Amino acid sequence: MPTGSAASYAVVTGASSGIGLELARQFAEHGFDVLICAEDEALPAAAAELRSSGTSITVIRADLTTYQGVEQLIAAIARANRPVDAVVLNAGFGNGGRFVDIELADEMRLLQLNVVSTVHLAKRLLPAMVGRGAGRLLFTASVASTMPGPFYATYAASKSFVLSFAEALRYEVKDSGVTVTALMPGPTDTNFFDRADMEATPAGEGKKDDPAEVAADGFAALMAGKDHVVAGALKNKVQVAAAALLPDSATAAIHARLTEPPEVTA
Repeated sequence: MPTGSAASYAVVTGASSGIGLELARQFAEHGFDVLICAEDEALPAAAAELRSSGTSITVIRADLTTYQGVEQLIAAIARANRPVDAVVLNAGFGNGGRFVDIELADEMRLLQLNVVSTVHLAKRLLPAMVGRGAGRLLFTASVASTMPGPFYATYAASKSFVLSFAEALRYEVKDSGVTVTALMPGPTDTNFFDRADMEATPAGEGKKDDPAEVAADGFAALMAGKDHVVAGALKNKVQVAAAALLPDSATAAIHARLTEPPEVTA
């Protein structure tokens, strides 16, 4: 597997914890200098962990749900004045519950982060990679992207967008020297379920994958130039395969059994 050199530089969003932090760790341990970005207070502690690898870690705290926050990150990348060898667009969150019960502001914030900032960053960073004829772009999608997602409908739909967007960009740049890879994790042991208010759902209470293992799968797929990787447990791959065969009404019902909050079934 190719590894970084003194000149290799990666950017990872949503890197303060969970899969994002573990992806940043993969880059650092493989010799990349890494710029990590998130909006929460855990980011400096994450940077301190990563610096033990001996590579350079740059911290940018920015709210990527806003246009200004995305441009703040872009400006920081520009100040580094070096080519970006790998970009990981990982930042995202979910809103659990019935769509009719979730505040509009919460749904719009989700869409701004999961969808709008993803397009914004890709628009700013991908052209330079294509112009240089080199680079790797990793999008964190989800197993949820392959089927309707009742009780976190906006999240699942946003990840369907991310997967479709990644696949389309991969085709467009296939002869440019740039690769695009989609990482598709299943339920993972991160703060996702807590933040989404989904801890009491079957998915929230069930067994989850180790984020370090998910990140290792994603990093390996990215460095190999793969189209996508369904990371983690075998059940994730089975779920994706079933989604390709069953009608949406059936996959929605199966998915709902994992995401339905207890107050709906009470």
